[in-house]
Amino acid sequence: MFDLIAHAIPVFVIAMLIEGVSFRFLRDDDQSGQFRGYDLRDSSTSIGMGLGNVVINIGWKLVVIAVYSAAYLVAPVHLSATNPWTWIALFLLDDFAYYWFHRLHHTVRVLWGSHVVHHSSTYFNLSTALRQTWTPMTSLPFWLPLAFLGFSPWMILLQQSISLLYQFFVHTERVGKFWRPIEFIWNTPSHHRVHHASNPAYLDRNYAGILIIWDRMFGTFAGERERPVYGLTKNIDTFNPVRVAFGEYANIWRDVRTAGRWRDRFGHVFRGPGWQPAQPEPIQAAPQSAVPIS
Repeated sequence: MFDLIAHAIPVFVIAMLIEGVSFRFLRDDDQSGQFRGYDLRDSSTSIGMGLGNVVINIGWKLVVIAVYSAAYLVAPVHLSATNPWTWIALFLLDDFAYYWFHRLHHTVRVLWGSHVVHHSSTYFNLSTALRQTWTPMTSLPFWLPLAFLGFSPWMILLQQSISLLYQFFVHTERVGKFWRPIEFIWNTPSHHRVHHASNPAYLDRNYAGILIIWDRMFGTFAGERERPVYGLTKNIDTFNPVRVAFGEYANIWRDVRTAGRWRDRFGHVFRGPGWQPAQPEPIQAAPQSAVPIS
């Protein structure tokens, strides 16, 4: 009852229909015609990934609740849900946890294997927000400390749902930039367009969930300047949901299996997505000494 995502599905559908109609009947702000809008195959894949995520979470959330509950039981204090300061603290700590969850899922390849799903579309619209992982298990450690701090499991799950609902609406090209104070504090469509772009200047930027202040504090912020090019630096070129969900894990296994050294295997799993082992320097043949002519 505290997971709002399934209940919000009708809202998602209506919002996507409105956005789709806007691409059909309203011109781009700069009249460049460069907004890509929707593609039936791409959006179908995104929606399928989202529905799969909802189904998988039916079972996985039971595990999450059990683990959070165990941590909550041994917490030295139990924070009151009727105290407004509890909710303010939870909002900030949840968003802080999301920032580090998101950042590490971009910089540790085995975690990227789960998150790459969300970045695999070369389109950017509200349906892209639904392109969610089928392996949500990697997120549990990032929110577990909140239960140890005394936040009830149902409160943590509710705040996570609120964050995901907010983030759905930042996946759009139909909204430009807001008033500067809003852009300074909050994650906006402009900031999130940067995050989904493969432009070199935009890579590994803007990990925010709701507040962009974490990116500003930790040096990962970039403003939207040039038009974003969406997708991966090497796009997967498939609409098959199974390949979208598990393709990067297959790539990791291939690299681990073919690596010749254990430190390279470790690197393929725990270093960044683009990491490759250094190639050995080619052995230079020693120059032959000149033989004097007698």
